[in-house]
Amino acid sequence: MAVPGATPPDVPRSALADTVLERVTAVFPPAADPDRAGAMRAYMKDVAPFLGIPTPERRALSRTVLAGTPRPDEADCTAIALRCWALPEREYHYFAVDFVRRHAARCSSGFLPVARHLVSTVPWWDTVDLLAAHVVGRLVAADPGLTAAMDTWIGDGDLWVARTALLHQLPYKERTDPERLFAYCLLQSGHPAFFIRKAIGWALREYARTDPEAVRAFLARERGRFAPLTVREALKNIGA
Repeated sequence: MAVPGATPPDVPRSALADTVLERVTAVFPPAADPDRAGAMRAYMKDVAPFLGIPTPERRALSRTVLAGTPRPDEADCTAIALRCWALPEREYHYFAVDFVRRHAARCSSGFLPVARHLVSTVPWWDTVDLLAAHVVGRLVAADPGLTAAMDTWIGDGDLWVARTALLHQLPYKERTDPERLFAYCLLQSGHPAFFIRKAIGWALREYARTDPEAVRAFLARERGRFAPLTVREALKNIGA
């Protein structure tokens, strides 16, 4: 479901998107497996219908779809992502996520509203987490001015937008801004949703690979503000 009142970004004209959408909608349906589709939809809590294409086969088909196509620009990425997202079956969303992840470096900070639309429309962890770490995170790393947007997203009423802010630094390692990470964790420490509590723990656990003492010290000070799930997740690899 989209955020109430949100206006979807405009879909730009793109000859590449015309080609890709024609190919992907021709190639994916013949590979559908209705029995597997039902199981996949149930596993993802009925977030969207599925064609029932396993990931290895889907990615092989995606390579066929993209064979011989030129490198995209930002307009192409935007058009392909938004047009795939408008299709009901989840495999098209996965195709879009893989495509945008691969070409995120070709997108400017102007792509952030598109990423937000993808995060907040038909949202579930299977697309949100990849977009957070590999698209939004790369956009912010390339344009530090976007940290102001993350400072807004962390307080957003849409838990998936807030989760994205929590997770966007996941791949940063030594480039992580620990003060911002810890501030975000504290800001959302009382959130009732499992997906926020889990994300806080995950973000801390990942940063603990780079600076375990900083995470231990943070939790020594603030442990009482976090759910047990969050603390267990944060300390999973480094102990108390």
